[in-house]
Amino acid sequence: MMLKRTFSFLAAATLALPLFSFSAPATAQELRVITHSSFSLPKPVLAQFEAQAGVKLSIIKAGDAGEMLNKLILTKAQPIADVVFGLDNALITRAQASGVIDPYSGAAQQRAVAGATLATGVVSVDYGFVTLNYDRAAFAKSGLALPKTLEELTLPRYRDLLVVQNPATSSPGQAFLLATVAGMGETDAFDWWARMRTNGVKVVKGWTEAYYTEFSRNGGSRPLVVSYATSPAAEVFYSKEKIMESPTGNLFLKGGVFRQVEGVALVKGGGQREAAAKFIEFMRSPATQEALQTTMWMFPAEPGVTRPEVMRHASEPASFDNPSPEAIAEKGADWVSRWTRVVLK
Repeated sequence: MMLKRTFSFLAAATLALPLFSFSAPATAQELRVITHSSFSLPKPVLAQFEAQAGVKLSIIKAGDAGEMLNKLILTKAQPIADVVFGLDNALITRAQASGVIDPYSGAAQQRAVAGATLATGVVSVDYGFVTLNYDRAAFAKSGLALPKTLEELTLPRYRDLLVVQNPATSSPGQAFLLATVAGMGETDAFDWWARMRTNGVKVVKGWTEAYYTEFSRNGGSRPLVVSYATSPAAEVFYSKEKIMESPTGNLFLKGGVFRQVEGVALVKGGGQREAAAKFIEFMRSPATQEALQTTMWMFPAEPGVTRPEVMRHASEPASFDNPSPEAIAEKGADWVSRWTRVVLK
């Protein structure tokens, strides 16, 4: 269905980086773009950019978003890229403090943003929401009412129903943890997690295992999973049969929704500044903003961009709970360590 971002607060991974080049003329200058592994745009869209900008793209897929940032930090003396896409509101403060990005002040930085502004000098590209998804058929069959609060999930009737991702190894897992802390307060959040452990919450390494192995929609036993608000739309998009309603739904509960915003930025010390600026503008162009909705399954940051019909199945929550980027930078690693002690040990 879709590949989702995973990252860790832990040590940096190796520097082996896969490269993807497109079809620009051999004489064109090379533009090095480092991204997380979920970066995906149609080849014709990328090829059109190359032709219009007169560059040859080298897309460096550097693993998950945290690994990507770690690699930028480790190589900042000799930058391995000219522009970076995929830094989000859980990472941007650390990226700025580490001195690996330069501010951008071009046209895209000046325009209004749908969703949220990421940071000064960083251009917001897309946004999405980590939340709970539920299996409609499983709940209908059991006759069990959907929980109205996270607190209800600690009750015996919801025992063994939820699967989550480990926040030390998974972006949605970490985002969900952050939402619980922001929505409940730190003390109450970890008390809730302790009671969820007692009530049979299952923890897996990443989104793919949670969604495709443990989620009851795909043959598992858990009808509740931490995923994305766009996941129901993706279910319709990838369905082998034409369906009018998604088999899954979003469950927007207080303390259980995190808004993720992704952006594109100049790499400090990188080359090809003119081409890098063109790429930043390209990421906010109508063609890119339309395409990313059904390739990366995020909402467009550019106001007024057409939404594909399938995105009507991707509801947006009325509210969400995010710690500030500064709080994430200061306490995020400690929260993950504490979660590990509470839930896994």
